Amino acid sequence: DAVVYDRLVGEEILTLIPARAQRHDVGKRCGVKSLSQEAIGELLISLALQGKRVVRLKGGDPYVFGRGGEEALALQARGIRFVVVPGITAALGCAASSGIPLTHRGISRSVTLVTGHLQAEAQQSEQLFHGWQALVSGGHTLVFYMGLNQASAIRENLIAHGMAADMPAAIVENGTAVSQRVVAGTLDQLD
Repeated sequence: DAVVYDRLVGEEILTLIPARAQRHDVGKRCGVKSLSQEAIGELLISLALQGKRVVRLKGGDPYVFGRGGEEALALQARGIRFVVVPGITAALGCAASSGIPLTHRGISRSVTLVTGHLQAEAQQSEQLFHGWQALVSGGHTLVFYMGLNQASAIRENLIAHGMAADMPAAIVENGTAVSQRVVAGTLDQLD
């Protein structure tokens, strides 16, 4: 009866939504005013309490930087039943479509997924995530989600905390989509 979708859902998927279904675009775009996470939760609750069958359509995995957990908790608190259908997280999809392994025997045995949305206070602080130093010293592949607008700050902090400037690095934009763009080089080259 209703589909509440994000901006990462491709047009080819949106065309599959029945014409009779209500569409609610709640996609967040950097620098563009959008519904707060609380408002999205309330929209889901409101639609469900109207007796509608609701699909919350997200690009990727709703529980990896997709705020699916927050939405599930909001529904659960109101006693609304729901089912989560897992998706492929962007880190795995982008890696595969770019031909960049996240782990490789003898090179990297683990992966750390990190949000690329840096808050102003965190940019000025040494205590981002588990600390920049912990990210650098882990000896693992780092994947920053939604980090395109923060690429310079991420690069600067990684290098400042000891990561080699010539560390192989890549930026993937619009991963897995026809418009995917991959820029590969070394950490100090990426911006």
